[in-house]
Amino acid sequence: MLSLSSPFSVCNRLNPLLFYTRRRTISHSSYSRRFRFNRFTTTPIRLLTVAAASENNGVFTSPEIAKSFDFAAEERIYNWWESQGYFKPNFDRGGDPFVISMPPPNVTGSLHMGHAMFVTLEDIMVRYNRMKGRPTLWLPGTDHAGIATQLVVERMLASEGIKRVEMSRDQFTSKVWQWKEKYGGTITNQIKRLGASCDWSREHFTLDEQLSESVVEAFVRLHEKGLIYQGSYMVNWSPTLQTAVSDLEVEYSEESGYLYHIRYRVAGGSRDDWLTVATTRPETLFGDVALAVNPQDDRYSKYIGQMAIVPLTFGRNVPIISDK
Repeated sequence: MLSLSSPFSVCNRLNPLLFYTRRRTISHSSYSRRFRFNRFTTTPIRLLTVAAASENNGVFTSPEIAKSFDFAAEERIYNWWESQGYFKPNFDRGGDPFVISMPPPNVTGSLHMGHAMFVTLEDIMVRYNRMKGRPTLWLPGTDHAGIATQLVVERMLASEGIKRVEMSRDQFTSKVWQWKEKYGGTITNQIKRLGASCDWSREHFTLDEQLSESVVEAFVRLHEKGLIYQGSYMVNWSPTLQTAVSDLEVEYSEESGYLYHIRYRVAGGSRDDWLTVATTRPETLFGDVALAVNPQDDRYSKYIGQMAIVPLTFGRNVPIISDK
């Protein structure tokens, strides 16, 4: 039993099935010994009691009645909260709005402890400001996670004997949207089961038409201001996906490899004039532009200023320089 000095009507509006008042008639003398009076009036503080509601209300089952905790009760209570519109911002009382945009989790994923942490922390802030009477909005959404989604859809198609390269762009995109509509709601349902008080009527997906148009508009404006340009850079290339991938998509692992020793002959020299280069990536020799040697190494310092022949390039020469 909880004693609160705030008006009961506020809590009663939150859920009339969980809260009710109990009126008592007792003598003034006995009451003064057991309860304290309001400091401003002689009216005793109203008692607020959490009701052990019956199972018939379909929303709440008291732990005192149930022998074990019924997790299904959480879902019933959450659905009741959402149906009453408690997660939507209320502008009746005015005040400065409080808005949080949820960092969108991948639509292909499932919750892990990181999600549980950010959902809990954001829900604390949202519920706190909502209880203070501020118009509060927690905007939910999911990220299309392009490469992750593509891999999942490609595996699904492979199980049906279909390859992506055999389909047109529009056909494959259509398959991705079909998959998203059928299987993409797993993480959203998990977030709801955590009790996140989001306004699900405003849920967004990063490939929604409105958001896609906004991205294009922002890109065009940045390009017109000269803030976007094209250049040549080293990129991560996926042979399977046939596309460049972000550093965030790359997972590094240590593997046993080989150290190759490759001879570079000195141009115009005898058969005994050559330099040895050791590398674990022999395929990169086609990009060689020079050979650098230690000027203190008597074996190779005598070749500084001459040219070396790059193997397998039909006689392409690169300079031999001093590594200073």
